[in-house]
Amino acid sequence: MEVLSPDEGRLAVHLARQALTGAIQGRSIHQPDLPLPPVFEEDRGVFVTIRRHGMLRGCIGLPYPVYPLKEALIEAGVSAGTADPRFPPVTEDELDDLELEVTILSVPEVLDCPPAERPDHILVGRDGIIIRGMGRSGLLLPQVPLEYGWDSREFLDLTCAKAGLPAGCWKRADVEVCRFEGQIFSHPAGSGAEAK
Repeated sequence: MEVLSPDEGRLAVHLARQALTGAIQGRSIHQPDLPLPPVFEEDRGVFVTIRRHGMLRGCIGLPYPVYPLKEALIEAGVSAGTADPRFPPVTEDELDDLELEVTILSVPEVLDCPPAERPDHILVGRDGIIIRGMGRSGLLLPQVPLEYGWDSREFLDLTCAKAGLPAGCWKRADVEVCRFEGQIFSHPAGSGAEAK
């Protein structure tokens, strides 16, 4: 995965914030307000996490590279603030208080090892996890286990829980575990929150 530079990361956060702000203010954002480097035309998976006063306010993304990065950022930015079923939609009064974090994902790869060895192939702090099985799936980003101090087994168990599956189901051969890496960019509340 080609990594983004710090400046490209700032642009990614700006684009997600611009899209969210436009959606909340009733304006459609289809094109960014400034030229973007070529990496924004590459298909990438991306997640946008929104926090307000340090508390989660929304998190939605596209785990697989199905859209160019610029389109994925717009889609995820708007969805994280308006379509996360755990939260009511963001209001205009909240916009200046929101911190946005963008995670650019590598292509998820299936762990090719015996199920019992899966914890040995997950590096906490580097890897995110997708678990699929029994008609369900769940994903946790690489930064989540660091926030809570989980080891790789807890990370796997809690990704199962996110999927609505029982803890330990990652040990089953009919349950697929994928890992991916993420490049994380964030900017504090009020940083470029205004629409351009």
